[in-house]
Amino acid sequence: MATPDQDLAPVLDKDGVRLTVDDAIATVTLTNPAKRNAQSPALWRALAEAGRLLPGSVRVVVLRGEGKSFSAGLDRQMFTPEGIPGEPTFTDIARRDDAALDATIAEFQEAFTWWRRNDIVSVAAVQGHAIGAGFQLALACDLRIVADDVQFAMRETSLGIVPDLAGTHPLVGLVGYARALEICVTGRFVGAQESVASGLANLAVAGDELDGAVRDLTAALVAAPRDAVVETKALLSGAAGRSYDEQRSAERAAQARRLRDLAGIGE
Repeated sequence: MATPDQDLAPVLDKDGVRLTVDDAIATVTLTNPAKRNAQSPALWRALAEAGRLLPGSVRVVVLRGEGKSFSAGLDRQMFTPEGIPGEPTFTDIARRDDAALDATIAEFQEAFTWWRRNDIVSVAAVQGHAIGAGFQLALACDLRIVADDVQFAMRETSLGIVPDLAGTHPLVGLVGYARALEICVTGRFVGAQESVASGLANLAVAGDELDGAVRDLTAALVAAPRDAVVETKALLSGAAGRSYDEQRSAERAAQARRLRDLAGIGE
């Protein structure tokens, strides 16, 4: 079945990532279903580039994966002694000094960090397996709609490493510390029903209804005035780091900006 973005000329199409733009809605598609959209440094660089290439007209970004799985996590070739051709092996990375090792991981994380920019709302459409890096990529988005066959799992700890692709902060924020710890340390699967009940997913639908549910949500997201959405997202995303009184102050400041803008009064 063709994905909804395949009739559009791609803005980017390389290393397992395709970016298309249809007015206010952009779609980022993982395009290696033969490997269940396994992730590599090249794919991460392409994802980061997709974020940089978004036109200013884009308000909503949909993230999806072709095939039966959203993303089965890291390309297992990264764990072999020879690694992926043209890429450093894990051993090569581990031998770097502290500053270089930190910089390398920070570069990998760039693929996962732009999805929560205040000027866009990101929606992950997730079917089948979303494991490890795949789980963290879904967590990078603001919202998640899942098919009823979804299987989230955080397998890094089971492999002797830790989740380091910016997924731990949103996971704790969504499900709380205790459940997040249990999910990460056990590496167990989290299905559709638990995903919705725990707050990991906004909605679960039958697999053949996933595209329609995403279309309905994106249409609703772009229906609201853009500046109000941007201000509201900034208020909500920063709320956890503010006290009650600080949040009230932030609300007043944001509302003042909106009222002056609507009245055509400059600050």
